[in-house]
Amino acid sequence: MRIFLTVLFIAGCLTSGCASSGSLPELALSSTDTSYALGAGDKLRITVYGEEKLTGEYLVDGSGAIAFPLIGAVQAKGITAPNLANRLTTALGKGYIDNPSVAIDVLNFRPYYILGEVNTPGEYPFVEGLTVFSAVAKAAGFTYRADEKRVYIRHKEGAGEVLYRLDGNTPVQPGDTVRVLERKF
Repeated sequence: MRIFLTVLFIAGCLTSGCASSGSLPELALSSTDTSYALGAGDKLRITVYGEEKLTGEYLVDGSGAIAFPLIGAVQAKGITAPNLANRLTTALGKGYIDNPSVAIDVLNFRPYYILGEVNTPGEYPFVEGLTVFSAVAKAAGFTYRADEKRVYIRHKEGAGEVLYRLDGNTPVQPGDTVRVLERKF
């Protein structure tokens, strides 16, 4: 019985990730994803360890910057959260704090917009893993005139709209504008 329990414990550890590898399983997309470029409208939680007065929630403004105490405006648009943390660490280390340590989490991504042939067009909060179908569902579904096979998406940094075939895998990114077309009769 004791051998059975030992084998069961080891098997449980291996399948749950508590083996001695020391790393946690990666998520498909998380708010601290290193490839996500920050932009206007993102809400950040910035933690400066040992400095409660500097730790708090900050909003990336329309110009793409955050207003940070002691330093002033720091450009955040187009860079990742770890890169912004490095910028803040470097700036705080220049005469303000000895050996600063900064961590950043994205609390709220910038919103996306949906318009055209949906029942409730407008601005909606972005959630991880958002597809066009889920965006349409948040907008109370298609109207009876909607083209349910094609959709235009204008990416935040894109020059124009791009036509996509509408399927369950068409992703929506923060800041995108989704336009559902009217079908041809």
